[in-house]
Amino acid sequence: MNSTTLKSFLTTNLNVNENEVVAILDNCTTKTVKKDAFLLRKDERCKHTFFVEKGLLRQYSIDTKGKEHVIAFAPENWFVTDRESSYFNEPSVYYIQALEDSEVVLMDENFIQLLSKKVPSFTDFNTRLLHNHIRHLQKRVNALLSASAEERYLQFVEMYPDILLRVPQTMVASYLGITPESLSRVRKALAQKNFKK
Repeated sequence: MNSTTLKSFLTTNLNVNENEVVAILDNCTTKTVKKDAFLLRKDERCKHTFFVEKGLLRQYSIDTKGKEHVIAFAPENWFVTDRESSYFNEPSVYYIQALEDSEVVLMDENFIQLLSKKVPSFTDFNTRLLHNHIRHLQKRVNALLSASAEERYLQFVEMYPDILLRVPQTMVASYLGITPESLSRVRKALAQKNFKK
C-alpha cells in the first residue's frame, strides 16, 4: 500500500518539473470516497478516469441473474475508468466502487487534452499505459479461456500482490471466474506444495 499523489506519479514517470504539473492539476478534482460509495453506476455515463492516490476501488458488472463479475481492482497508483462509456459516450454497464476509504483524482477528457498539450511526453506515456492495459486484458481473456484455476490465481497474485489481504475471497473468486470453494481448494493445494518444498 504505497500511496502516491498524482503530482508525484506524473513528475516521476514523465521526468518533468513539478511546477509544470502543479498548474495543470488545478484542472482536476481530488475526491474523498467513503468505503462502499460509488464513483460510477450502471447506466450512468463515465466522464472521468480515476487515479487512486490512497485506498482501493473495484470495477464490476452484474449479470441478468444478479451475479457480480469483478473486472478489475484499482489499488494505489492505478487508473480505472469505463473506456467504452467515456470514449463513445455510452451508458456504462459497470459499477466503480470504493472497497476502502479512498482518495481519488478525477480526470476528465479536457484535463487529459491539456496535459498532452502542456507536457508533450504525456502523450507517449498515456499511449504506453493504454497498450499495457490492453495487453493485460488480452492475457486475462486468454487465461479465462485456457488456464487452470491455479494458473489464474498465480497470475492474479503477480498482478495484485497485496489485494488478497484487502478484499473478500468472494471478490477474488469473481475476478478469477471461479467459485469461492474452488479458490479455497486452489489456495490449499498451493499451500501444501509450498510446505513440501
